[in-house]
Amino acid sequence: MKSIIRIEKLEDLLVWCKARDLNTQIYKITGKGPFGKDFPLRDQIRRAAISISSNIAEGFGRYSKKEYANFLSIAAGSASEVKSQILLAHELRYVDKEESERISEFCMEICRMVTGLRRKIVDV
Repeated sequence: MKSIIRIEKLEDLLVWCKARDLNTQIYKITGKGPFGKDFPLRDQIRRAAISISSNIAEGFGRYSKKEYANFLSIAAGSASEVKSQILLAHELRYVDKEESERISEFCMEICRMVTGLRRKIVDV
């Protein structure tokens, strides 16, 4: 028997919670060393990371499934953007390989979760 999980508030969405955790990680990584001084890359990766959780939240607050799905699509794109930028940061030696791989995998996990949620929204 399937149990039904009721999502009543934004904080109940695990993917939103993970995206917020990514926000915190990105701010910590980009606030130190040479990464902290590369203002364009630092600001762009921060904006992209914030875009993930913000678009999940905005979609959650919309009245139609179509709008919700659209905002989730944007959130998935932003997760891919963060992954691309963290790989660049590794190439520039702002982060080590392990941290780059960890953040990249976390971005892809969030992307998979967002995509799964989007499918459920569209199929319902």
